Amino acid sequence: MSKPQGLLSIEQLRDAVQQQTIETIIVAFTDHYGRLVGKRFDAEYFVNDVFESGTHGCNYLLTTDMAMEPVPGYSFANWELGYGDFHLVPDLSTLRIAAWLDRTAMVICDVKNEKTHEYVDIAPRSILRAQLEKASDYTVFAASELEYYLFENTFRDAHNQAYHNLKPVGWYIEDYHILQGTRTEAFNAAARRYLKQSGVPVETSKGEWGLGQHELNVRYSDILDMGDRHVVYKQCLKEIAEAMGWSVTFMAKFAADRAGSSCHIHISLWQEDQNAFDGDTQLGPVKGSDVFRWFLGGCIKYTPDVMVFYAPTINSYKRYVDGSWAPTRLAWSYDNRTAGYRVVGQGKSLRIECRIPGADCNPYLAFAALLASGMEGVKNKIEPPALFDGDIYAAAHLPRVPYTLAEAIDIFSHSPFAKETFGESVVEHYTHFYRTEQAAFNSSVTDWERKRYFEQI
Repeated sequence: MSKPQGLLSIEQLRDAVQQQTIETIIVAFTDHYGRLVGKRFDAEYFVNDVFESGTHGCNYLLTTDMAMEPVPGYSFANWELGYGDFHLVPDLSTLRIAAWLDRTAMVICDVKNEKTHEYVDIAPRSILRAQLEKASDYTVFAASELEYYLFENTFRDAHNQAYHNLKPVGWYIEDYHILQGTRTEAFNAAARRYLKQSGVPVETSKGEWGLGQHELNVRYSDILDMGDRHVVYKQCLKEIAEAMGWSVTFMAKFAADRAGSSCHIHISLWQEDQNAFDGDTQLGPVKGSDVFRWFLGGCIKYTPDVMVFYAPTINSYKRYVDGSWAPTRLAWSYDNRTAGYRVVGQGKSLRIECRIPGADCNPYLAFAALLASGMEGVKNKIEPPALFDGDIYAAAHLPRVPYTLAEAIDIFSHSPFAKETFGESVVEHYTHFYRTEQAAFNSSVTDWERKRYFEQI
């Protein structure tokens, strides 16, 4: 694939800095939630002093909650150890123009140990890198399809209203609806344009099934680059909304009476420019290879073990409702949107679509989970269940995805597969992270409780 528009070499960046068309460099990585955190550098200082040596960040950034409060109980970093630094090393293959910002470029960093210069194993991008190393016999291609809700309220106003009575940009279901889509074209056209100019090639955008809900799809790529594209995509859309006086949310389930927002992941393995999923074995209406069959078997078998990486928040599990376009049961089918695993394409285009993650997932963790599960299937020749033909929502006998974050944490924390695949330290760290999220919810008093109990109890 050719180099996308908007990606920069260091020489091109030097020229842009000299011509003063680039003045600021964002140097960032993602925290556990998938949010970009980091620093802004003077561009001249970056090209002279930072791009080779990197920079430093406080290691507490991988131990905070969503409010950026340091959480005790992590062995990686804590008050007893003094919250030192880790090394942020720019991956120059991610250097790109941030076209939606004024005279700004950005680069995504790997997080490394300050002393040993090894990858910090609990950092999300490191976790995906580790799984790629295990799958080094293959080139792994992936694409993530993100959905989001748009509102005609600013982020600040939405916050001041406690996120109540927000005004969606659409007032009827607009799935594939061109007229309603035209009404939000100022936002979505800007998103398509700026992403394309920032090294994230765009395919399509369309209205979705919720009021003010949309989907914008970007071109597939190798799986690490796709994780980077996903992160840039979300940052870009949030900041476009901010500039327009609107707001956008990637919550998995914004409201109980509206469709959830998903992150469907397409994945395939390649060797020597050939799709390793392509083959002659008949599976229902599709032909595939042993690698395809076993990869699919591993993905399905280990879904519960890695569910926290697909569905990382309390809200994530509100999305799994029968008849809502979100998958609820562990089955596969061909071109069937009720399936957790939808197989699409044929021959060279054959791929697996995992429909389980929500738009709130961290892409590096979700990609790592899917790749690790599939490769375990290939390693152990795990057969998938028989293809299911029909409405999977109605198939009550099929195994279900975990109902809650608490259930998923318990499975993950005790999973021999997770511990062997990601490492004991990663499982320990993320178990504590997700339990902290669960505890925060358990101690809160919600609007639902007030409405239900204030007068009637």
